[in-house]
Amino acid sequence: MKLCANISLLFTERPMLERFSAARDCDFNAVEIQFPYTEDLAELVLRQKDAEIATPLINVPAGDLMSGGCGLASHPKRRDSFKRAVEQAMVYAETLKIEKVNLLAGCTDPASELEHHYDTFLENLNYCADQFNSLGITTVFEAINTEDMPGFLIHSTEQMLQVIKDLNHNNVAMQYDLYHMSKMKQPISEQLPQIIEHIGHIQFADTPDRHQPGSGNMPFEELMTQIKGLNYQHWVGAEYKPSAITEDSLAWMSYFERSD
Repeated sequence: MKLCANISLLFTERPMLERFSAARDCDFNAVEIQFPYTEDLAELVLRQKDAEIATPLINVPAGDLMSGGCGLASHPKRRDSFKRAVEQAMVYAETLKIEKVNLLAGCTDPASELEHHYDTFLENLNYCADQFNSLGITTVFEAINTEDMPGFLIHSTEQMLQVIKDLNHNNVAMQYDLYHMSKMKQPISEQLPQIIEHIGHIQFADTPDRHQPGSGNMPFEELMTQIKGLNYQHWVGAEYKPSAITEDSLAWMSYFERSD
């Protein structure tokens, strides 16, 4: 299984530009970054090259989503801002040699009808997938739990499947986050065999506190064994908040050493 570290949450004891080498020193072969846009692109490329590490995933800019707003991708009145966000993401993705970009659907606006948000998201997801297809990059989208992010438009496996069906785009896949789906009480082990063909990226953190595997109640090793048994070929991202310094939170990596 291909394992990467989300350096937006891991190795935060260091500045972002130092996290590439920190991840490599801890035996990660790749990193993912939620939003790299506050960093100088040339400097990111230099640090990536120096660490000899891949960067398979970034997110498309999401506007005000992370500060409590609705974001861009499903808001009916923010289409122009969304297209500018896609343009910015394309520059970073192409330069960093990204394999996939994640498009966050965003939260609903009480002033807009839910169906307008959904239709807008489908249109924008289709646009994003078309744009990145020209670069050979796949677009993924994810469901996020509504406890951490109330009002998030896509928050269940069923909804992700509906998007896949309604869009029917060959360059769109799910980003399946074990933490978010566990928080939403989804029957993960039952659903995985049914949806594995649609998953293009997996992320994990333990529940309920989003710390490292082994800190909560998620059956991490059982799920990883199941995913491996389903012949999953894409990246698995460690996207958790370490309960201590990052290096002291990595005991779970022994699973991957044992399962090789």
